Amino acid sequence: MAEATVELNDLSLAGDDRVVPFQVEGLDVRGRAVQLGPMLNTILARHDYPAPVARLLAESLVLTALLGTSLKFSGKFTVQTKGDGPVDLLVADFSTPDALRAYARYDEDALAAAVEAGKTAPQELLGEGILAFTIDQGMGMQPYQGIVPLDGSTLEEIAGVYFRQSEQIPTKVRLGVAELLDRDDDGKPRHNWRAGGIVAQFLPQAPERMRQPDLHGGDGDEREEAHAGDDAWSEARMLVETVDTDELTDPQVGIERLLYRLFHERGVRIYEPQQVFDRCSCSRDKIKGVLSGFTAEEIEASQENGQIAVSCEFCSTTYRYDVAEFAAA
Repeated sequence: MAEATVELNDLSLAGDDRVVPFQVEGLDVRGRAVQLGPMLNTILARHDYPAPVARLLAESLVLTALLGTSLKFSGKFTVQTKGDGPVDLLVADFSTPDALRAYARYDEDALAAAVEAGKTAPQELLGEGILAFTIDQGMGMQPYQGIVPLDGSTLEEIAGVYFRQSEQIPTKVRLGVAELLDRDDDGKPRHNWRAGGIVAQFLPQAPERMRQPDLHGGDGDEREEAHAGDDAWSEARMLVETVDTDELTDPQVGIERLLYRLFHERGVRIYEPQQVFDRCSCSRDKIKGVLSGFTAEEIEASQENGQIAVSCEFCSTTYRYDVAEFAAA
C-alpha cells in the first residue's frame, strides 16, 4: 500500500502570533520560528514609539517569544538591554503559558540627534552595555541570569554570543522587522508592523558528535569551532543565514512555507504551534500591595488632590487610589 502524502497547502498553517517548533532530523537540528503581526502592532501602537525604537523592541519581542515558549515549567523569561545609547533600556518578557509584554525607554533629544545624523543601526541606538537573559521559576527558586555585553553588534548576533558562551549550544538566530504602509477598505492610509524570527540549534544524538575541547580552559567559542567542520551543522547554519527580512515577515510566505523552503531536502518536521498574547501581569491589587509598603511620608509625596495615580510602563494602564486607602499603613 502506497504511503499517503500531505501537500503543504493542505495543512492548517499556524499564521501570525504563533510560535512553531520544528526539527530537522537529517541535520540534528531543532528550533522555533514565528511571525508576529496583530499582537506586535498593539504593543508598539500603545506607546506610539518612533520607528527606530519600534524596530528594536520588535526584535526583542521576537527573540523573547522564540526562547520563552521553550520553557518546560511555570515561570517567566525576560530579555533586557541596558546601554548608554539613545535607547537605554529594552525589556520584553514572556510569562507561561502564553503572555508577552514589552517596553522601551529612550531619550527623545538623543534619539532625534541620532536620526538626523543617520546613526540608527541597532548598535548605535543601544550603545555599550549589557544584554541579559533571565529565567525566573517563581517563589522559592533562584533566578538564573546570563549576561553578555552589548559590543557594537546586532541583537541577533549578541544572542548568538550568549548561546555560545552561556548555553554552550551551537545556535543560529535570525530576526527581521518590517514596517508596512498600505490603505484600508476606505482608502485611508494604514500603518502596520510585522516581525519574524527563527532560532536553530545543533543537538546531535550521537555522543561522539558532541565531543569538544575542555571548556574549563576557554569559552563557548571553542565549542562552535569544534562543530564548525561538522557538515550537518555547517549546512544548517548556512541555510538559516540565507533567510532575509522579507521572508521572515511576509504573511503570504508563512512559517511552514519558510521552513519547507529551507529544509525540504532534509525533511523538516513541524509541531503544534503555540499562540502568544499581548498580556500584562500588572493589576490593581499588585500595585496596591507595593504602595502599602510606603511610609506615610512617601504616600504624602506621591499623592495629588488626595489620590495616587500609577501607570504601568508596559501596558499604559493607569490605576488610581484614594490616599485614605493607605491611612492605616
